[in-house]
Amino acid sequence: MPDPPARLSGALVDLRPISDWDIPEILIAHEDDRSLAARLGLARPPSGAELGAEVEQAAADWAAGTLKLTLVQPGSEDCCGRLVIDAIDSSAGRARVTVWVAPRLRGRGLAREARVLATDWLGRRCGVGELECAEDRPRRG
Repeated sequence: MPDPPARLSGALVDLRPISDWDIPEILIAHEDDRSLAARLGLARPPSGAELGAEVEQAAADWAAGTLKLTLVQPGSEDCCGRLVIDAIDSSAGRARVTVWVAPRLRGRGLAREARVLATDWLGRRCGVGELECAEDRPRRG
């Protein structure tokens, strides 16, 4: 696998590697949206300790094919969501991407732009041209 990106920049959102300083914002997002964990396929919201372990394991996870990136607004380092790339199959040109955005920032196009940034990077660096994308919020009626 190529080195993970230091930063992917867009007009509405940037993607950068996960960090310890993301933990409070992630915990707040789960508190503000009590169904977020279930929609992400988690049995319960993550703890601060679990999120810290994710940061420590980031390099090993990427070597195993899973990359977790933090969404930040341009000019900021504050976490406003996450994008996870996994199930990368370079030979078939496919990967799965899951993205979520903090409840207070939904509906502004951040998730869409994050997927575009990830798609472009995956295509250039990993030979992936097809993404399976998971929704970060429930569909309405």
